Amino acid sequence: MKKVIIVRHGESVWNSENKFTGWTDVELSKKGKEEAKNAGVILKNYKFDVAYTSVLKRAIDTLKIILDELNIDIPIKYSYKLNERHYGALQGLNKDEMRKKYGEEKVKLWRRSIDVRPPSLTIDDDRYPGNDPKYSGISDLPLTENLQDTIDRVSEYYEKEIKGQIRDDKSVIIVAHGNSLRALIKYIFNLSNEDTLNLEIKTGCPICVEFDDDLTPIEYYYVK
Repeated sequence: MKKVIIVRHGESVWNSENKFTGWTDVELSKKGKEEAKNAGVILKNYKFDVAYTSVLKRAIDTLKIILDELNIDIPIKYSYKLNERHYGALQGLNKDEMRKKYGEEKVKLWRRSIDVRPPSLTIDDDRYPGNDPKYSGISDLPLTENLQDTIDRVSEYYEKEIKGQIRDDKSVIIVAHGNSLRALIKYIFNLSNEDTLNLEIKTGCPICVEFDDDLTPIEYYYVK
């Protein structure tokens, strides 16, 4: 049996303010740092060979807090392919205010559906990721994304970069985001759209994904 640990970053300052965050690079809140530390405590009996995370500091900092708690130093691989789903023009806006403006169902579709994209940014918007040096040289930066867009980039990275490590019996930890991890679980377990709609990933709570020796997925569950 092979196991992979995935962790959604701890609460960010915008999570606590109920804002759409997406690719906005915000810090962990005090609670988020505590959640990350607790994730390390939960994983005290796990050993890891390699770590993967996004290029957003809330995920990076969560991973580093976990590794510090475990007192291990392992290679860390960073990729924007593991970034949160890009929420387009909603980024930085309050979710409750958007519900009042557009209605509960519309906002739920933007947040949870597979194929509906939120309103798009424009290239001249200050929030456009091309303005950030960390994305220099990347030609396919999004202006908005639905979950399928996120599934496509996460699954591509999983197949090219992560799956081989699992096959080679490396112990892997992935620290990313609510939607990029939803995308990964949907892809690995071939979840229905309905099951994906209802899939919640808690902040700072490690999930173990189990595979058989042929990398056929078996189950996933929160580590206690």
